[in-house]
Amino acid sequence: MAAKTLNLESAKSASIQLVEEGDRGVQAIHDVIVAMHANRRSGSANTKTRSEVSGTGKKPFKQKGTGRARQGGNNPPHHCGGGVAFGPKPRDYSKKVNRSTRRLAFSKALTERIAEGDVLTVADFAIADGKTKSFVKEVNGLAGVVKRVLIVGSEFSDETKRAARNCQSALLISANEVNTEQLLHYSKIVVVESALETLAARTGN
Repeated sequence: MAAKTLNLESAKSASIQLVEEGDRGVQAIHDVIVAMHANRRSGSANTKTRSEVSGTGKKPFKQKGTGRARQGGNNPPHHCGGGVAFGPKPRDYSKKVNRSTRRLAFSKALTERIAEGDVLTVADFAIADGKTKSFVKEVNGLAGVVKRVLIVGSEFSDETKRAARNCQSALLISANEVNTEQLLHYSKIVVVESALETLAARTGN
């Protein structure tokens, strides 16, 4: 299998909608990436207030005559084992981004990677023997020895998936599932020609 660089003209011929108008789409990429990171947060951090900690409500000592500051209980935040003041509570960090913004961000990210010469196309991608060694050799032959390689296709055989399963530097993903963050994260992107139509559909209006 031989790979060739996908340039802007070839991308336009494949009906991929490119975003070449200066800074248009940069803010969309920022909004989408921030939302994706926020949506991964579990928001499960939880602390107990003075009303939730385990402890007696009994006054620790009498109000007057001890020379000490008056205390109403052992659960306030300034006591050891007391509740936490203004501590975190479970919350939802998720952010919503509308469809047009997501589409614009995806198109802009893909355009930038194509313009930089980091997107390659290949007629087919399959590892018949299902071995990781064969997978690594094939990927290095297509994209060279780089830190991270993203391989985008319509579908992959079980043998190919098994071969890629133990390779941390490369990721197999379908054209329907690839996202903006992945387009920006990987050093090289190898696209199987059968997936170009799906990518074009995802960048269209």
